Order: sequence, then C-alpha cells, then structure tokens
Amino acid sequence: MPENRSERQLHAAAQPLQFAYWVPNVSGALVVSKIEQRTDWGYDYNRVLAQLAENNGFDYALSQVRYTASYGAAYQHESTSFSLALLLATERLKVIAAVHPGLWHPGVLAKFLATADHLSGGRAAVNVVSGWFKDEFTKLGEPWLEHDERYRRAEEFITYLRRLWTDDHAELAGDFYRLHDFDLKPKPLDVPGRPHPEIFQGGNSTAARAMAGRVSDWYFSNGKDFDGITEQVSDVLTEAALHDRTVKFGLNGFLIGRDTETEARDVLREIVDKADREAVDGFGAAVKQAGSSTSDGKGMWQDSEFADLVQYNDGFRTGLIGTPEQIAERIVAYKTRGVNLLLLGLLHYHEDVVYFGEKILPIIRDLENDLAVSGRLESELARHGVLTAG
Repeated sequence: MPENRSERQLHAAAQPLQFAYWVPNVSGALVVSKIEQRTDWGYDYNRVLAQLAENNGFDYALSQVRYTASYGAAYQHESTSFSLALLLATERLKVIAAVHPGLWHPGVLAKFLATADHLSGGRAAVNVVSGWFKDEFTKLGEPWLEHDERYRRAEEFITYLRRLWTDDHAELAGDFYRLHDFDLKPKPLDVPGRPHPEIFQGGNSTAARAMAGRVSDWYFSNGKDFDGITEQVSDVLTEAALHDRTVKFGLNGFLIGRDTETEARDVLREIVDKADREAVDGFGAAVKQAGSSTSDGKGMWQDSEFADLVQYNDGFRTGLIGTPEQIAERIVAYKTRGVNLLLLGLLHYHEDVVYFGEKILPIIRDLENDLAVSGRLESELARHGVLTAG
C-alpha cells in the first residue's frame, strides 16, 4: 500500500480512468436547447440506460437533484429514490444520489444510504450539494444561507454522515448539527477500497475547494480546460495535505463523439443555435448571482458565457467534441493533470453510451496502457504539479 501522500496520489492516478454519467431524471435532458433529444426522464428509459452504461464502461451514475421547475426542467424525479431504483436494476453500477443539506437531516440520510448500500451490495454513494437555487429553499419555507455558510453547513453534514457510518457512539457538537452517543445499525457494508459509501461534492469557489480538501472523498469540477482543472486540483490537494488526506477528482464534460470532427462540431453548433434563450438567460442570471456572492468572486459559473450555460455545468468547456481518437486523447491528457473520473453528459443517451463504449473507451485504455508502459504518467503528473501540490 502507498505510504506517503505523493505515493497515494500516484497510486490513485495510476488506476484506470473511471466514468460516470449524469442521470437524466429531470425533463429537458442535459442541454437547455430545443434541438431534438431522444433522451427521456422517465424510469423505464433510465433503467435501460443504466444497464447499457454498466455494460459499456461506466462505473458510476449521478442522479440530479431538483425540487421544483427551473430553467427548462419542468418535471423532476427525486434523486435518492430514483438512485435506489437504478441500483436495484443493475449489478455493478455505483449510483450517486445528489442531496441538499438544509433539505435533508444528515442522520436520516445516513440511515437511508446504509440501507441502500445493503440492498445494492455496497454500491450506494452521495453527492453533497450546498445549493445554488434559492427558490428551492425559500418556497419550501427553509432558510437560505449565504454562500460560505452553506459550505460550512455542508462540511458539518459530511462530518455527521461519516461519524454515523464509522463510530459506534457518534458525537458531534457543531454549529448546525448535533450527535449524542448515537449508534447507527446496520452500518454500511464493508467493501474493499472504501470504508463507507463514497462522499462526493461539487463547487468551484475557494470555500468549496477547502472543504473538499478537509472532508470529501471526491471533488467534482464544472467543465474546465486544462489550466482550469490544474488550478482546482492544486488548490484542493494543498488543503488536503494539511490534513494528510488524498482527494480524487471528477471533471464534468459534455461528450459529442462522431465519426468526423465536422459532424461533431455541427451537433454542438445546432445545440447552441437552438438554445432556449429565455431559459438560459434565466439560469445565467440566477447562477451568476450565486457565483458573485462568494467572498472572493470565484464561485461556479462566475465567468460562464451564454454558450457555456446551454449545458448547465459548463460541459462544453472540457472540449470532448470530435472523433473517438480526439476525445480519447483529450481525456487521457486530463488524467495527466490529476483527473480520476469523467462525469459525462450526452445528447441521445442510449445511442451515445454505446458509441462511447464501443468506439472511444478502447482507445482510452490503449493510451493509458502506453502511459504506464512508457513510465510517462508520473513525470506528467509531476510536471503539472499533481504530485507536489501542498
């Protein structure tokens, strides 16, 4: 087993890249556009999709969390129940349920996820989302906290989950949550490689990066180019080093793979040209306000342009658009910058998941093997600061 922090980082980076997909459990799919989309938000479509995904190289699925209509998503299935249904419909796929502190009690969620973990053979996971959509809280009568306070609450929420899953007499005296000699049984399953269900979080701000370094297993980034993800990896690892921790990194990207680059670029152009402008403008106004509310103005979507917001997690910025060879080369280049997992959005999910598994993933695996055989991975990680951050 790796002994020091750099060795742990190298060990994590040397593992095969993993892949997740955004579960389309809300209407409108993954782009705010009037382009034809054969993706459906219903359960029957998603059950088939989950089975296709686990047979085409996907390791995880992430169920979105929306509680009310917003920006092209008129209907939404609740994330935790939908995730459990997908777990029970699959054999290997790990399903991550996105949840909001403030709308969930962490003890209730810890119990739910422990049960889901037993029912699925240890495949349950959670994405703790601090929240950006004010209406989801205020229209339910819940208080809306300022940006950095939402992250302080989310950090306590994660601490609470981990205590319940690992301690027999859990105690916590925080500013938001309390635990008094609580013993949760059954605990989640003891699965090799993880002490409890994996804890993911997103964000972009300084507060989000610091929180990930202190408490999270995985850090999800919005879509980024090479420089953007390098900065975030460095910041998170610097904080993690202060606590002798290692964090793994997921990067959002919208994938458009076609047999020619021209075909792929034409699809992207059509998506943007047919954008639902009213919905995109409304979304942009809401999220840019959220980004500018951070103490240093580095929140999510702060520098997003109109075209970025058509894919509402900046997925086009990652640049996964082109031929299978072009996409595979770019994905492996992200690996050399510390990315462990690609979180993918797709236009026509059933077709595009199969295209990924049959045409793109084999090239990725060949390129990864070339990196390992040549010994270049470690030098590339060091060159990009991944092994020295902090």
